[in-house]
Amino acid sequence: MSLDAASLRDLSNNLSDRLYLQIANWHLYLGDAGLAEALAIECSARMDQGAAVAARQALEAVQVPIGGGSTRLPLARLMPSAQLRDLEEILEEYCR
Repeated sequence: MSLDAASLRDLSNNLSDRLYLQIANWHLYLGDAGLAEALAIECSARMDQGAAVAARQALEAVQVPIGGGSTRLPLARLMPSAQLRDLEEILEEYCR
């Protein structure tokens, strides 16, 4: 199951201002970091597996360049665990 273009944009918008990376005590929202669309696409490709699986796999699939791109980390390593639960809640609405 993949989302249509309008639903994908809607998902990206929901992710952009609700989810964030946490570096030290700083929160960088996915929209500001330019990562919301990539996460929405990865989630959309996995919707048929359910919200929990789609969320975990998508967070591992999105690679975030660090230090000018010399290193990449999975988005999952840069987000607090509460953000995973928030992502699952957001995706549940799209999995119906």
